[in-house]
Amino acid sequence: MLDGAARAVRRPPAAAARRLRRFTHGEGAGESGLGRLIELHAVNSAGDMLITVALASTVFFSVPTGEARGRVALYLLVTMAPFALLAPVIGPLLDRVPHGRRAAMAASMLARALLALAMSGAVETGRLDLYPAALAVLVSSKAYGVVRSAVVPRLLPPTFSLVKANSRVTLAGLVATGAAAPLGAGLHQFGAALPLYAASAVFVLGMFLSFSLHGRVDSAKGERKARLAPRLAPGPSRAAGGRAAKDGKRPGLRTVGPSVSNALIANSALRGLSGFLTFFLAFLLRDQPLTGLSGAVSLGLVAVAAGGGNALGTAIGAWLKSRGPEVIIAGVMGCALAATVAAALVYGTVTAALVTAAAGISQALGKLSLDALIQRDVPEEVRTSAFARSETLMQMSWVVGGGLGISLPLIAPLGMAVGAVVIAAGALFSVRSLLRAARRHGATRPRVA
Repeated sequence: MLDGAARAVRRPPAAAARRLRRFTHGEGAGESGLGRLIELHAVNSAGDMLITVALASTVFFSVPTGEARGRVALYLLVTMAPFALLAPVIGPLLDRVPHGRRAAMAASMLARALLALAMSGAVETGRLDLYPAALAVLVSSKAYGVVRSAVVPRLLPPTFSLVKANSRVTLAGLVATGAAAPLGAGLHQFGAALPLYAASAVFVLGMFLSFSLHGRVDSAKGERKARLAPRLAPGPSRAAGGRAAKDGKRPGLRTVGPSVSNALIANSALRGLSGFLTFFLAFLLRDQPLTGLSGAVSLGLVAVAAGGGNALGTAIGAWLKSRGPEVIIAGVMGCALAATVAAALVYGTVTAALVTAAAGISQALGKLSLDALIQRDVPEEVRTSAFARSETLMQMSWVVGGGLGISLPLIAPLGMAVGAVVIAAGALFSVRSLLRAARRHGATRPRVA
C-alpha cells in the first residue's frame, strides 16, 4: 500500500516533468542543444524574478508613496546611470571571448548567486550598499542576456527559424517568471531575505546548467563584430547598400538597408512605453487604486495583463512565419498607439488592463520581428554581434521610459497621453519606411506557419 501511495504522489510531478521536457526538447531542440538553453533561460528568469521581488519589497512596498518614489528614483540613478556607461562595453567585451560563452554564462550565474547573498543583509533596511550590489546584478544579468542572444543561432534545429527559437526561449522564461513571482512573494512573508537565499540557490543551479550546453555554443567560426555605424576600410571603393562588405565597408546595422534601423527605432519606442508604464502605473495604482479595488489588487491586475500580453505576443510570434516582419512591427505600433489613446481619453479598469496587455503583446511581437529582420538582413558573419547591440539599445530605452514614468505627476490621463506621444514619435520616424520596405520585399501581410 505504501508503495502504491508513493507512486500516486510521484505520478503528477513526473507527468509534468515529461510535458516540460517535450516542450523544451521537441521538434529537434533536444538534438541541436537548444533544449538545454531553453531550460537554462527558465532558471535564469526565475532567479532574476526572485531578486526583483526582494528589491521591490524593499524600495517600493515597504515605505509611503512619496518616499518610495524617491527610493526608486535613487535606484534608477545609482544603478541605471552607471549601466548606461557600462552597457556599450558589455557586447564588445564578450565578443573577445567567443570560445568562453559557457564559462561567461556560468560566471554571470555565480556572480548573481554571491550578490544575492550579499544583498540579504541589507534588504530589510534598504541601506545604500544595496544599490551597488543591485547594479552588479543588473550588469551580470545583461551580460548573460547578450551571450544568450549570441548563441541561439548556433543551436537552431533544422526546422526552426530564429523567430521560433527565440519565441520558445522567451516563453520558457515567462513561465518561469510567473512561477517564481508568487514563490518569492510567499517567501517574503516569512523573511525579507528569503527570496534572495532562494535566488542564490537557483543561480547556483544555473551555473552548473551553463556548462551542460552543447559545445557549439563556444564556436566562433565565421563571426565578426557588428557596428551600429559602418567603418570604411582603406581603398577607393566606398559604395553604399547591401554590397558594403564587398565594396570595402565593414558590415554593420546601417549597411544593410533601412528595415533594421527603422525596426530599432520602433522597438525603442515600444520598450520605452513598457518602462514608462511599469513605473508610472506602479505609483499611480498604489496611490489611486482602480475603482472598487485595493492598491495591491489593482497592481496585480495590470501585472497579470502585462504578463499575459507578453506571453500571448510570444506565442503569436511562434505561430507566425518570419516573413513580413516590417508589417508586424507597423501593426503592433498601431495597436499600442490605439490602446494608449483610449486609456488617455477614458481611463478606468478596462483601459488600464488593455493598455498594459497591448504594451506586452506589442513589445514581444516587435522584438521577435526585429530579430527576424536582423536574421534576414544582417550578414551571418556579424549577426550574433548585432543581436548584442540591439539588446543593449532596448534595455536603455526601457530605462529612459522608466525615468520618465517616475518624473510625472500622478494624473492618469496625462500619463497615458505621454505614453501615446512616445509611441506616436516612434511610429512617425519608422512606420512609413517599414511599410515601404515591406512592399519592396513583396510582403504585405504576415503568413501563418
